[in-house]
Amino acid sequence: MRAREAAAPAAVPVVTASGMPPVVDPNNLYSEIGAAHLSSAVKGDLERVYVPNLRSNDVSVIDPHTMKVVDRFKVGISPQHVIPSWDLRTLWVANNAERQETGSLTPIDPATGKPGRQVDVDDPYNMYFTPDGKSAIVVAEARRRLDFRDPHTMAMQYKIDVPNCGGINHAEFSIDGRYALFTCEFDGAIARIDLVNRSVLGYLKLSMPATRVREGFDPRNPGASEICTRKKGMPQDVRISPDGKRFYVADMMADGVHIVDGASFTKVGFIPSGPGTHGLYPSRDGKYLYITNRGTHRIHGKRKGPGSVDVLEFASEKIVAHWAIPNGGSPDMGNVSADGKSLWLAGRFDDVVYRIDTKSGDVRSVKVGGEPHGLTVWPQPGRYSLGHTGNLR
Repeated sequence: MRAREAAAPAAVPVVTASGMPPVVDPNNLYSEIGAAHLSSAVKGDLERVYVPNLRSNDVSVIDPHTMKVVDRFKVGISPQHVIPSWDLRTLWVANNAERQETGSLTPIDPATGKPGRQVDVDDPYNMYFTPDGKSAIVVAEARRRLDFRDPHTMAMQYKIDVPNCGGINHAEFSIDGRYALFTCEFDGAIARIDLVNRSVLGYLKLSMPATRVREGFDPRNPGASEICTRKKGMPQDVRISPDGKRFYVADMMADGVHIVDGASFTKVGFIPSGPGTHGLYPSRDGKYLYITNRGTHRIHGKRKGPGSVDVLEFASEKIVAHWAIPNGGSPDMGNVSADGKSLWLAGRFDDVVYRIDTKSGDVRSVKVGGEPHGLTVWPQPGRYSLGHTGNLR
């Protein structure tokens, strides 16, 4: 008779920051974004995909069932992302008005799909929400600053200057909600922000890999690499592991994902992906991380390589699937459908939106406005939103 395997130790409850909702499963902080966890707050909301078009200054609205654009409306200058509010009742379009004096936020009512009156806000490239829901965090990229505002009126509460973080833009929060990591796109680094004491805890320069994935090759092939001559990266999106111990940082110049240990704030690994690694989205069961490889750098407008999506298994930290975008493509930001069956991504330099089957990798596309960027899929499962294109918990 075979001996029974020892039972796994019980997960230690997470002591969260004051006011933050509890972590239901310490081994999987994504447990509440499963398809069965749609909040009563989103009951009756329209099933739509909201696409901010950076170049045409408008939002395209897609019916995911018919795969057709059913509405399109003007917003502010240079809309970058569509961001679900902490309470799930408003979708905010961040119009950061590149090269202008000010920007704005346009609210969308998810029950009707219609925009409301815009609010003038300085340089809102992106926006997040504190885990307790008491503040919206407007990421003022050009100002190297985080503006903490009332989550409903957007009145200023306080700010944190992050002077050594050029191109501050994307973020992720610790499992206990006490700190956040923000990527510094133009400095090849990440900043650690103390949300309790409202201060910068430090910066981490992300070292570049010795080699990177060669253009047009599958990253699962260890021979498909070339010497990396870049001295500085361009980190983009960042996501936390299900157990809250590690952070994964997409890097457009390293063509892969840095692994950062949360407790020590040190880089502990690197996962090669594809040209222009950009966006990171967990699957609905928290087992996989979808990695978008834009294949195109905005610098000089040149295409570096074909666009693709890689599927990382969290447990093994291995790429288990590689999906090429037909005719190259430029998959950027987006999110997973409520049922987890589709990954929706903006094709930023092709003026389309992709719908990718998360089982087969099959791709369909919808024509939208000029230079689609951080789209969101709505509704999404979860109790509350930490911002971006739908970082729910």
